[in-house]
Amino acid sequence: MTHSSPSSRRDFLRAGLYGLGITAGLPVFLRHTSAALAAEALLGDKEKHPNRILVVVELTGGNDGLNSVVPCGHDAYYQNRPTLGVPKNTVLKINDELGFHPRLVGFDRLYKDGRLAIVQGCSYPNPNLSHFTAMEYWHTGVPNGADTRGWIGRFADVDSPTPKRDYLVNIAKEQSLAVRSQVHAPLVFNDPEKFARAVADEQKDAVAALTKDKPTGNASLALLRRVAANAADSSVLVKEACTKYETKVDYGSRTAALTVDLIKVAALINAKMPTRVYYTSFGGWDTHANQATTHNLLQIYTGDAIRGFLEDMERIGRADDVAVLVFTEFGRRVKENASRGTDHGTATPLFVAGKKVKGGLYGKHPSLTELDAGNLKMTTDFRSVYATMIKEWMGYEDTKTLLKGDFPTLGLFA
Repeated sequence: MTHSSPSSRRDFLRAGLYGLGITAGLPVFLRHTSAALAAEALLGDKEKHPNRILVVVELTGGNDGLNSVVPCGHDAYYQNRPTLGVPKNTVLKINDELGFHPRLVGFDRLYKDGRLAIVQGCSYPNPNLSHFTAMEYWHTGVPNGADTRGWIGRFADVDSPTPKRDYLVNIAKEQSLAVRSQVHAPLVFNDPEKFARAVADEQKDAVAALTKDKPTGNASLALLRRVAANAADSSVLVKEACTKYETKVDYGSRTAALTVDLIKVAALINAKMPTRVYYTSFGGWDTHANQATTHNLLQIYTGDAIRGFLEDMERIGRADDVAVLVFTEFGRRVKENASRGTDHGTATPLFVAGKKVKGGLYGKHPSLTELDAGNLKMTTDFRSVYATMIKEWMGYEDTKTLLKGDFPTLGLFA
């Protein structure tokens, strides 16, 4: 079944609801939601994989992929990195040419269990070395172009053309462009204890009136009251879910920012939050000077947190439903700099983890000798990874329209 038919029916019904004047007295932020949920109640939204969840982890700052997945079988790596090169006898071996950094024990365990895919050489044509610009390209999925919505936001809009409460959750102090949507209002929070859905002063009376649980013979008005109550209840659900959640699973350091955020995600999944995409970020990866110590710690935290999170999903019975995508805005240059760090580069590996992932190496490792101004040449367009997550995992077929180009999927899922 294509998406055009149900969407047109929903649009027709939505127009009819507006024609009946049902939404006229509502604040703007509730009008689209109320009409959409009325349509949803009458027609329903059918999704191919309604129980599947995508968790996106952004490594902000530009992870040095060459010191995460180490090309230990290549002399050029050690020639370019006399102090930062990871000794061959310490890497966690993948094959004769590659191995994980010895601090990426979490990823090594996932890989050996067949639950981690490494997509090599990811970038895009004419890569940009500015953090701000490069991250914008990864957030929108439109490199060297522009879009007001993020790639996840666009996916949400076509996968669920009517608004759904808490469809997108962004654990952060500020909303990421990646989840910006035309239809959905992402739930954005950092501290569950301080979180409350923002409502403008002029909207408070209208929301308060709608959330009062008064009996009514008007089914449409009753539905609108439920909509308003749902908007107010999300903050309560988040607080209760995160406060009550307990797990003995080893996530590594319990104070590491990524661990803290992934435990929040686990708590909301356990509380049956109806979220399809969770998005979080973990900073500190811009390692221009004295890279070794900082990068080692970041890799410990990242590998342990993601391995622990997936083990937690197994514990609560949701492992079959969850996949994790790990990306960064660019890699680093092949040659180390004079400050024992690495400067902004281009191609880098992406990681996809989960019980349903077909673990292994995907794509070709970039050459360490045939470089572009000292940088690795792309071997995989990152939009192929996005297309894979959208089509193979989340079940939405038309990635060509959504990503504004035809990018082959990679066959990452069983």
